[in-house]
Amino acid sequence: MDADTRRRARRIARELARLHPDARCSLDFATPTQLLWATILSAQCTDVLVNKVTPALFAAYPDAASMAAARQEDVERLVQRTGFFHNKAKNLILCSRQMMERHGGMVPGTMGELVELAGVGRKTANVVLGVAFGVPGLPVDTHVARLSFRMGLTDEAGPVAIEGDLCGMLPRADWTMFSLRMIHHGRRTCHARKPLCEECSLAGTLCPQRIAG
Repeated sequence: MDADTRRRARRIARELARLHPDARCSLDFATPTQLLWATILSAQCTDVLVNKVTPALFAAYPDAASMAAARQEDVERLVQRTGFFHNKAKNLILCSRQMMERHGGMVPGTMGELVELAGVGRKTANVVLGVAFGVPGLPVDTHVARLSFRMGLTDEAGPVAIEGDLCGMLPRADWTMFSLRMIHHGRRTCHARKPLCEECSLAGTLCPQRIAG
């Protein structure tokens, strides 16, 4: 991206910070392990529904050791409402076993170690790094991908490529909150089908309001 786009990206980041000072991760958790599990469950599922499911899950399995010893059918029963529950339960158990075997039951704190765990891709790893450990990361979910194209910040379609474009335009310290604020903005204002451009201070100078073909 050119220098003008980089400058505009930083102006967008500042405006999003003004618009959404209350932006935060919408998944409920008390420990990095709980955040990791909740993020795995959030694939193809809303955070609202995940938050309804996780209290019982966390009560039954308070740590990696208990989840590693769980029966898959018991975990499936608890996470069924999140969809794709066979794979999600399998990944929660295997991920926890890997944490026990490789990291003493703790969530590792690097991208390389996280993406080696079952069910963990870059988006999940970035959420855990940024939210639980304060390590800058830029998770690209459907909101971030949609808004980044609509705002003319990327022409890429894949989340890894979009992440690369955005990280190249923004200070590293801003990555995590930029993603959270983009998600917030996507939920509140920049909807997929009917964005509220007339109510958005980004429209016009900062956002070209592109429509995906």
